[in-house]
Amino acid sequence: MKRERDGKTKYNESKKKKIEWGSQIRSYVFHPYNMVKDHRTDFETSDTQGVMDGDIQGFIKAYLLEK
Repeated sequence: MKRERDGKTKYNESKKKKIEWGSQIRSYVFHPYNMVKDHRTDFETSDTQGVMDGDIQGFIKAYLLEK
């Protein structure tokens, strides 16, 4: 069981992306215009305050429809 669990852990670790410039999922622009863009699905909105307040349903829907 330990070997199986370790194998799953190694597989999951290999799927992770590196945390570096250019590998972000989302961009937030507050000035000179307002925009939040998801780079995985190309979904974007100009309601930056709504996104910051937790209104991310559009991003979730776009991600699920992408799959």
